[in-house]
Amino acid sequence: MRGSAASEPAPARLRWAVELLGHRPQDRVLEAGCGTGVAAGLVCATLTTGHLLAVDRSATAVARALARNEAYVESGVLTVRRAALAGLDVEPRSFDRAFAVNVNVFWTSPAADECAALARALRPGGRLCVLYDAGPTAAERVVAGTWAALEAAGFDGLEAVHDSAGAGVTGRAPARR
Repeated sequence: MRGSAASEPAPARLRWAVELLGHRPQDRVLEAGCGTGVAAGLVCATLTTGHLLAVDRSATAVARALARNEAYVESGVLTVRRAALAGLDVEPRSFDRAFAVNVNVFWTSPAADECAALARALRPGGRLCVLYDAGPTAAERVVAGTWAALEAAGFDGLEAVHDSAGAGVTGRAPARR
């Protein structure tokens, strides 16, 4: 199945993010800050019995993500919702994986509410990837701030990741909450 508007190639940072996510065809995945839905389409193309919930606080972004991925929405593989991550209301521990690309709140603030929402949404040990298309100079700031926010929220196994496509932090949701 293909999304309805996915004709241009995905940027390297989004391909890298989806690769790092390491999701399986049956996984329930959460994307925070889905933008126009390019990464959502990449994830949905590999899901069979899994599902992706893509959220963004921008009504414009949500409309574009829905239009781009209309076929995935119609098939039930994708749900796109307008929501701020800090107030996200989902079934606790219902996602296997979560990711965010270029969502600045993680490195520009303590992001306590956003990290808590992700920790609640992910099953214990669920994988999280918070990534940026930052160049080498900005990568240190981005990784340090993101690491601090995730560590304060209790995420385990944190790892700084760097690639020509960007930089960020991966980790696992806390086993106990």
